[in-house]
Amino acid sequence: MHIHSMISIWFFIGAILTVYGAIICVANLVLPAPPGVVLSNLHAGVWWGGILFVVGLIYTIRFRPRD
Repeated sequence: MHIHSMISIWFFIGAILTVYGAIICVANLVLPAPPGVVLSNLHAGVWWGGILFVVGLIYTIRFRPRD
């Protein structure tokens, strides 16, 4: 008898966070900040994208479907 298990919603949230983090990070590396942006030298988009990517990976790995 084979029992079907449900996939946790946190797996999908982790996958979405990973994708969004990658998009934000790459977009901020490729596109320069518009002139006049205060503290643009801190590259907040790259940091934010990296944090989202890492948190998404943690959730994706932690709640991945197992057999």
